[in-house]
Amino acid sequence: MTQLFFEYGAMGSGKTIEILKVAHNYELQGKKVLLMTPDVDDRAGVGVIASRIGLKRAAVAIHKSDDLFAEVLKNTDDLAAILIDEAQFLAAKQVDQLAQIVDELNIPVMTFGLRQDAFNHLFPGSKRLFEIADKLEEMKTICTFCGKKAITQLRIVDGQPQYEGDQVFIGGDEAYVPVCRKHWYHPDQKRLAELFDTKQHAAN
Repeated sequence: MTQLFFEYGAMGSGKTIEILKVAHNYELQGKKVLLMTPDVDDRAGVGVIASRIGLKRAAVAIHKSDDLFAEVLKNTDDLAAILIDEAQFLAAKQVDQLAQIVDELNIPVMTFGLRQDAFNHLFPGSKRLFEIADKLEEMKTICTFCGKKAITQLRIVDGQPQYEGDQVFIGGDEAYVPVCRKHWYHPDQKRLAELFDTKQHAAN
């Protein structure tokens, strides 16, 4: 059944590895997929889907003003699926366009991304996906401090947790750690200092 999927999880839950695996599995069967990612995430370059373990692939860069239905209409020949990374950065209207692709073009769309930002507020793209996606699936990882399920991520700047600021702040392991709700409010400062001192030494 053709559906709009949203697989979500905290940072470090393996979302990007999963999207690359799904693409690989389709292609092993000789099927064509369209990989896309918002251009705001430029850590590995604009239009690149890259995981923390070094796997990466080129993708079509999505701009905030793009009409995704119109873009896909240009490239529908033998298209088995559309795979979108960092879907939290999509505009709400772009999520509606993905639903239109599913319903009118009969092409499955699988999106991957964060549920909420570092301040525990839904991203616009994630909010709309929760409202209209056919299937939701949580990808799990553990809290940096206690090993319980992480439900969000804590933003770290200069070794200190941040509880206000811009919703979009692009970064990876050097800027975020996955955490449970308890440790989002009360992070282990000693562990945090050790962790980011280690990351700083690794970077140097």
